[in-house]
Amino acid sequence: MSHIHWYPGHIAKAQRALKEKLKLVDVILEVLDARIPISSSYGDTKTLLGEKPRIILLNKSDLSDDKENPKWKKYIEEKTGCPCLLTTNQSQKDIKIIIDKILEISKPITDKMVARGLLPRAIRVMVIGMPNVGKSSTINKLIKKSKTKTGAKAGVTRQQQWVRVHDKVELLDTPGIIPMAQPNQEAAIKLACVNSIGENAYDNEYVAGELLKILDKKYEKKVREYYNLENEDVKIENIALKRNWLIKDGKPDVVRCAQFILLNFRDGKIGKITLDEIL
Repeated sequence: MSHIHWYPGHIAKAQRALKEKLKLVDVILEVLDARIPISSSYGDTKTLLGEKPRIILLNKSDLSDDKENPKWKKYIEEKTGCPCLLTTNQSQKDIKIIIDKILEISKPITDKMVARGLLPRAIRVMVIGMPNVGKSSTINKLIKKSKTKTGAKAGVTRQQQWVRVHDKVELLDTPGIIPMAQPNQEAAIKLACVNSIGENAYDNEYVAGELLKILDKKYEKKVREYYNLENEDVKIENIALKRNWLIKDGKPDVVRCAQFILLNFRDGKIGKITLDEIL
């Protein structure tokens, strides 16, 4: 399987569910994976989200390239006109920064309520993004105790409810899943690399091979050092041979090695890496 397969029925269902939730909220927190800021974003965001105020979180920024992070933050803010914050799944430090930014961009909404003689209610916020970018972890962090189901498997939800995370902010405790239609195969491969696509949609050997091509081009020193490759080509077969992972007839075990490479990348073991390039 040398390309990524999409399931149109799933995409249409996700889009309908997201639009229903969007009717309920004032502010959107859109979570992107900092390793693939373009590939993990939805191309036609305005059509999907309308004009609602939006804050973009470049999440997993502890796994992406430290030199690239500020460049991407600037690029996204200039391209979208939305504030962009660097966040991680682990750190609690960004909670206050996120809440402060929500209050800042929602001020016109509160002011409008007051102007109409209404008592300002809490601002309603929803976290959205593609699978496995850290939506549930972001929700849990803001709630400060685990009330949502988290895990690497995408799309785990339950009965939704509002949770007060600040005296002026309410958070929808289930995330909005951005539809996964991605006609660009290069971007689809990167989504598979960060585990944003179900494993049934792609072949590990193909995706790991494509990942190694990107790493060889952008982070040759890191990938060679991590896998102890000197003069050999940066290929799955050579990494398997280095580890003495063999199947019958002394051939390299590429199936095992491909899965190993993808796990290494996802866990940040090869190093801090950003796969996307600023256009």
